[in-house]
Amino acid sequence: MKIGFIGCGNMATGMIRGILAAGLAAKEDLFASARSAKTRRRIREELGIVCASNEEVASGADLLFLAVKPQMYEEVIARIRESVQDTAVIVSIAPGKSLAWLQKQFGRDLKIVRAMPNTPATVLEGMSGITPNERVSKEELDLVLSVFGSFGKALCVPEHLIDVVTAVSGSSPAYVFLFIEAMADGAVALGMPRQQAYEFAAQAVLGSAKMVLESGMHPGQLKDMVCSPGGTTIEAVRVLEEKGLRSSVIEAELACAGKARGL
Repeated sequence: MKIGFIGCGNMATGMIRGILAAGLAAKEDLFASARSAKTRRRIREELGIVCASNEEVASGADLLFLAVKPQMYEEVIARIRESVQDTAVIVSIAPGKSLAWLQKQFGRDLKIVRAMPNTPATVLEGMSGITPNERVSKEELDLVLSVFGSFGKALCVPEHLIDVVTAVSGSSPAYVFLFIEAMADGAVALGMPRQQAYEFAAQAVLGSAKMVLESGMHPGQLKDMVCSPGGTTIEAVRVLEEKGLRSSVIEAELACAGKARGL
């Protein structure tokens, strides 16, 4: 199976590293294209895979990933649509580009999957939502899920939820980084060296997320377990509630999903 990437930025690079680490494909079966000479050089030197033109990637791939920015999709598809094999599975990782829109751009019936991964894929801890069209077989969908599973977790969602995936996991690493930075700033204000503050904050977030995933308990239950009556934690939670942490996060996600739908 030949796997091609049109565009090879941070996200595609993380995905390729995951595919190679999981042994899903050999280096000689992976190839990618990129606009800049610097990125093309990195593809060859760091990833050790073939760098080719958009048209060459499109014509040779059994599994083709479109990993360019959303505003470039129309131009890129116009250039490759005649090169794509009828049997290929095309995977779009752009927000806002519906299955129907993608089908229209290619101008013929093809096997298309919408996917929304996130940047923790670069450390093999990604979270991806997957939505196939009706032409994708179960075996092909399983293949796509195994690819995304090589750098984290992947779940199928109906298409009307794919923009929600963008809000809750696709963009949310940025929210978490802000939270970690804010916690570290607080620790620095209290006298802790900055690098040490980042480590304490980041490890606390990592461990807390693992507790949610592995315990099966509701996040509210886990929060209550830390909040002793009259204690330090409930006092901190009181201030977070007073300052609107929950509503800020919810409004941010609503804005993110709205922006995704408009792309």
